[in-house]
Amino acid sequence: MTYQSLEQQHTSGVYPKRDLTLVRGKDATLWDDQGREYIDCASNQGVSTLGHGNEAVARAIYEQALTLLNCSEIFHNDRRAEFLDALCNVLPAGLQRVFLCNSGAEAVEAAIKFARLSTGRPNVVAAVRGFHGRTMGALSATYEPKYREPFQPLVPGFSHVPYNKLDALAEAVTDHTAAVLIEPVQGEGGVHPGAAEYLRGAREICDARGALLILDEVQTGFGRTGKWFACEHSGVTPDLLAMGKAIGGGVPMGAVGIGDSVRNLAPGTHGSTFGGNPLACAAGLASLSEMKRLDIPRLAAEKGAYFMERLEEINAPVIREVRGLGLLIGVELKTKVAPYLRALQAEGVIALPAGLNVLRFLPPAVITHEQIDTVVDKTAKVLAG
Repeated sequence: MTYQSLEQQHTSGVYPKRDLTLVRGKDATLWDDQGREYIDCASNQGVSTLGHGNEAVARAIYEQALTLLNCSEIFHNDRRAEFLDALCNVLPAGLQRVFLCNSGAEAVEAAIKFARLSTGRPNVVAAVRGFHGRTMGALSATYEPKYREPFQPLVPGFSHVPYNKLDALAEAVTDHTAAVLIEPVQGEGGVHPGAAEYLRGAREICDARGALLILDEVQTGFGRTGKWFACEHSGVTPDLLAMGKAIGGGVPMGAVGIGDSVRNLAPGTHGSTFGGNPLACAAGLASLSEMKRLDIPRLAAEKGAYFMERLEEINAPVIREVRGLGLLIGVELKTKVAPYLRALQAEGVIALPAGLNVLRFLPPAVITHEQIDTVVDKTAKVLAG
């Protein structure tokens, strides 16, 4: 019996499985159970910014596992304290409190609750094409009907307006709005960067109406776009910053950065059994240290610019546009992307969709220029076919 058939006997059925069994990774390379190599341009949906098999992170996990795995936040903990301090040192100025949880979706859920608790208001304005997670509150903020419709009725009070359109946002935010929830770059929604004037305008609208600004940086945080956080490109600091994916160096973790405008977070108003556990904090601490040592934001900025330049050189009629920020890159096609993803995988490149017609490249920042050249050559080959 193969690993695939064994897994298929017991898996839930909710995942669209690819015909591939991955068993090992190092830096930006993955191997399947037949020993075949692949260049990783998916990073587990953005988790593996440091690449696979980082020794410093692995060593920290090993040592902490032998010391103390779990410690609820009703107690203080040495590793958690060190991680919180290190995290706040890289967060945008003004975010000096943090709620720790286990995933990006949980971070979004917490941010929504904190906004409602802080303002006493019920409503949240989100964006068309936005993706914020699959739990009920995060799903209510997510736009794509195929994710939402099977689970209706969802949490009430959510509305959606066009992204990058300040007039629509200004009209939607009222004195009943607790928060505006947007991504600085829409990833799942097609790789659409938010214009600096749009993000600054969103900040001004929230300030004028007494609403809080929540930025979802679950995918864009920790150097992915060429800055520690994508909001730094526009100089905007949110009231609540949702984080996940790369934060734990591969270990499940999420967090919410909290500004001074957020109030009423009294003991018992929210919590998480595993949030801030010492194992995840040790991994996160080592990950932050490695990100600084390698200067991940600089690598993402430089390699992302090179990657996009090379992709723009591809002369294929099927390409409509190349866009992105840092190492979050989308190639919009004039047709559905699924066949090209399968063709790329056959050529030894693992990439992602971003909607029906956008090919998304989300590689580790440790990808080499030689690997980027290979990915571009393989992409040109399959798009020409």
